[in-house]
Amino acid sequence: MHMTRQRFLLASLGAAALACAGGAAAQAYPAKPVTFVVPTAAGGTTDLSARMVAQALSPVLGQSVVVDNKGGGNGAIAAAIVKRAEADGYTLLMQYSGYHVISPHLMKTPQWDLKDFRPVANVISAPQIIVVRGDLPVKTLPELIAYAKANPGKLNYASSGNGSLQHVTGAMLEQQGGVKMVHVPYKGTGPALQDLLGGQVDLTFGTAPPFMPHIQAGKLRVLAVTGKERLPSLPDAPTTAEAGYPGVNATSWFALFAPAAVPQPVVDRLAADLKKVVEDPAFRKKAQEQGASADYQGPQQLAERVKADYANWAGVIKSSKIEAE
Repeated sequence: MHMTRQRFLLASLGAAALACAGGAAAQAYPAKPVTFVVPTAAGGTTDLSARMVAQALSPVLGQSVVVDNKGGGNGAIAAAIVKRAEADGYTLLMQYSGYHVISPHLMKTPQWDLKDFRPVANVISAPQIIVVRGDLPVKTLPELIAYAKANPGKLNYASSGNGSLQHVTGAMLEQQGGVKMVHVPYKGTGPALQDLLGGQVDLTFGTAPPFMPHIQAGKLRVLAVTGKERLPSLPDAPTTAEAGYPGVNATSWFALFAPAAVPQPVVDRLAADLKKVVEDPAFRKKAQEQGASADYQGPQQLAERVKADYANWAGVIKSSKIEAE
């Protein structure tokens, strides 16, 4: 009886100590800079989103927020870094939906799994746009399809990597339009954009932010928006449905994830602070000007979105017969 009571007391003391430690950790967080690991090169929407959020989140947290670009491997390099990071909330993955719910279906030797991460919050959502180099002799989506049919295999399109959302969107357009184009994968939207501007590739698909300055300068031309509605920042660009191709529909989201073992109080603190950032009118206005929308979803909502999109894109990849390189 004495030993049983002693063990019970020790167990109770241990549980109390752990609870106090967790509470203290949450109260102390953040005690040092936080790092957003970005799975793309600088210049793409994931990178721009990370920098927008980092700048706005820093004064709310009371700590600097550093952006660390680790592009390559369809997001696997960045994901592996965060997966192995100490689960203390100081190393987070600023994830792009294409890498999170499409890449896992293509990995032959997976370096990470969805269960390796805890959803923290979605911050930005944006439809893809179909954009061509300024000197390509097409001004509408139907004209692009007609040009592709008249020049089979001549058009090439860039993406941020094999199996990326841009790649899958391109495959969708090929299916819907009955055309064949050449896919050219890059290590992120930034490098793809540079070659599009340089004329090495003819078109690409992507979220609007990194393309906006070049569209406004007349160096690139938007043919259509792959969402359900037109973008306020590109009011003259029709949706793919309006252009006659409703089956080409793809929206990206950008969200923060933490290593799976990060304590719940830390996730709650981050999610609450990110909610303040994303719902701030100045942040919302800035996102809209860039062709995106501030779109807060907390941990549970984000988890449900990941689950639904993961299942949806599995079907698209199978029907398109997209495989990893």
